[in-house]
Amino acid sequence: MTTVETIKDLFTRRDALRRFLKIDDLTAQVNEEEKKTESPDFWDDPKEAQKAMKTLQSKKSWINAFREVDNSCGDLQVLADFFDSGDATEEEVIEQIAITQPLVEALELKNMLQGESDRFDAVLSINAGAGGVEAQDWAEMLMRMYIRYAETHNYRVAISNSLDGEGAGIKSVTMQIEGEFAFGYLKSETGVHRLVRVSPFNAQGKRMTSFASVSVTPLVDDTIEVVVDMSRLSWDTFRSGGAGGQNVNKVESGVRLRYQYKDPYTGEEEEILIENTETRDQPKNKENAMRLLRSQLYERELRHRMEEQAKIKASQKKIEWGSQIRSYVFDDRRVKDHRTNYQTGDVTGVMDGKIDNFIKAYLMQFGGAE
Repeated sequence: MTTVETIKDLFTRRDALRRFLKIDDLTAQVNEEEKKTESPDFWDDPKEAQKAMKTLQSKKSWINAFREVDNSCGDLQVLADFFDSGDATEEEVIEQIAITQPLVEALELKNMLQGESDRFDAVLSINAGAGGVEAQDWAEMLMRMYIRYAETHNYRVAISNSLDGEGAGIKSVTMQIEGEFAFGYLKSETGVHRLVRVSPFNAQGKRMTSFASVSVTPLVDDTIEVVVDMSRLSWDTFRSGGAGGQNVNKVESGVRLRYQYKDPYTGEEEEILIENTETRDQPKNKENAMRLLRSQLYERELRHRMEEQAKIKASQKKIEWGSQIRSYVFDDRRVKDHRTNYQTGDVTGVMDGKIDNFIKAYLMQFGGAE
């Protein structure tokens, strides 16, 4: 591809990102939401305010990332014009292309992370497989690799629990990796990782193969927003029954709540029916019925999230031959991902956390289908 074609391609991709991300709409939303944060009563409900601020910051991050791409493309356009008029060299244009291209690719990659759980923090677990002490050492090497990756991307790592190996390494470890789209990026690491090397633990210096499994799941927010659509809600009142209590029998203190529930994930509809006769006070009974409705809606959302977690868990493979997603062959200076066929000879770099190209290859090939 010539320099002119490369520039045209970058501008086309920039314009496509503007459309896909709906930058103009997003900017209008941010401006409106920022006005709300200036309201004197914005922080009256700290929990809701923090949630609103988190959403606002997320939208701003998309806008800022696109602006960086747009500004770099603008600089490239200026240099290209200068080159046409003889006021800039081709080397200067190529240098700006080298700055712009990674920015475009990074935003395109981030745009692949549109899954419900992609924005969450990640829980990453490593378990040593077949191979004894060698496998335990391999599990510890993988732990270091992911810690280095997290540090490079300014993610926070907290080790929840770790079980030391017998003699060397670790048998297992669970880490929480916190940061923007941590799960979205790291979900590609789920699977069996195979190591081939001359083992330092083998007295004969034999080449050995060992395995470790990596499991990555989203760390779902502990706050589930329950939204009641009042247009789908209706009330009936009736006289409460029961022994004694003349007031109970004469006053319509009992309430019947009908809620036309629509599952946000499947679109299926059903009526939720809740009756409440706890007290002789109709307003209190209505309040109790609403509380029970919110509890049901909360439970349904929680069940959905648990089912999503179960699907992710079900995708895990056994720690054995033939099930590996990636092979690390130290003697041949080669690391290869068997799903995408991407490989590199920079074994040292990979073990030092440079796994971005593996993640990118996976997301570009499979991310849009998830």
